[in-house]
Amino acid sequence: MKRSLTSILGLAAALVFPASAALAQAPAAPAAKEVIVWHAYRAEEKTAFEKVVAEYNKAAAGKGIKVTTLAVPYDAFADKISAAVPRGKGPDIFIYAQDRLGGWIAAGNTVEPIDFYLDKATKDRYIPTTLEAMTYRKQIFGLPLNYKVITLIYNKKLVTAPPKTSKELVKLAKSLTNKSAGRFGLAYAYSDFYYHACLMNGFGGGVFDAEFKPTLNRKENVKSLDLLLKWIDKEEILPAEPSSALITSLFNEGKAAMVFSGPWFLGEIAKGVDYGLAMLPTLNEADDKPMRPWMTVEGVYVAAPSKNKEAAFDFVKYVTDKPAGVIMALEGRQTPANKFVYEDSKVGADSILKAFRQQVDVAIPMPNLPEMTMVWSPATTAMNSIVKKSAKPKAAMAQAQQSVEKDIAGLRKK
Repeated sequence: MKRSLTSILGLAAALVFPASAALAQAPAAPAAKEVIVWHAYRAEEKTAFEKVVAEYNKAAAGKGIKVTTLAVPYDAFADKISAAVPRGKGPDIFIYAQDRLGGWIAAGNTVEPIDFYLDKATKDRYIPTTLEAMTYRKQIFGLPLNYKVITLIYNKKLVTAPPKTSKELVKLAKSLTNKSAGRFGLAYAYSDFYYHACLMNGFGGGVFDAEFKPTLNRKENVKSLDLLLKWIDKEEILPAEPSSALITSLFNEGKAAMVFSGPWFLGEIAKGVDYGLAMLPTLNEADDKPMRPWMTVEGVYVAAPSKNKEAAFDFVKYVTDKPAGVIMALEGRQTPANKFVYEDSKVGADSILKAFRQQVDVAIPMPNLPEMTMVWSPATTAMNSIVKKSAKPKAAMAQAQQSVEKDIAGLRKK
């Protein structure tokens, strides 16, 4: 067999310089850096989120990053984060509402500020109040992904023009109420402090002041409760003791013309019911200010113990950008925090997404202070005693204030 001069010289070089021959071979590609994400999405939300992840993985293959997701049952999610993440046994990223943020910051080694990563262009792409929800004591700890807020949902067969003011609301609701027939103009979980917040905040009330001190007994809160009792007792436009199951049943049977609720309620509406969404009315009783519901915001957080923080933030920035938001909005039926998502023609033409986007402009982020966990029980007790007429609003809120102050004082002694 004849060999060319080139092949002979090449063979000789390999024999004399074996290391050079090895270097001539292509190096093996490094293993992709795995970034693990915990979330609690289900059904269409999960499908849309996984689509976003798949598209990111394609785009980030050249960066050597691969995102892996784990769906965690929602009921156990917060406790799992609190137990696993500080010990370094959790994910690189987790997605959760802002109400636990202050507690996780106080606990330590769960989340860290991300201001270092953020430029003005990134911060400017979010609805301002959604980024506010990710902010704790002037530092940003996560990026906002989606928000949830309540609005007015009405039966189009019964309501042709949704009310724009509280006076219009009462007038319309009274015309549609027939208590003996079990029909009501308005139905919502008014004894639930979360739902009552739209009235409370509309009057300028709240549960903490600017210095983070509890203010459950402030006069604006009492005024909002006085108005609620007027709707129940004098105007008689609300059903007694409305559970979520009762509200859904009344609406689907055409026995509740309007409800105050959020996106979670839409999945419970029967297929044959033609419904619409509108802004919550303004309050004539509070100088025509808008009702201001609480807003919960799903934040995307980089876990403090993560060893892949830069890669993790790369995904956090991607998943909260416009292209991902459009997928989450149209396919996952989410309401993204990125304001540019609503400039998409299909998103902009969606009446449901448009309604929630309008409502969020007057919404208030639910407090993310650690002390907020101590508000719910006393506030719930107060709401129940007020609705059942066992206590007047002023006395009930004074008792709630006293309970919260006591619990907070006990926490700070530890």
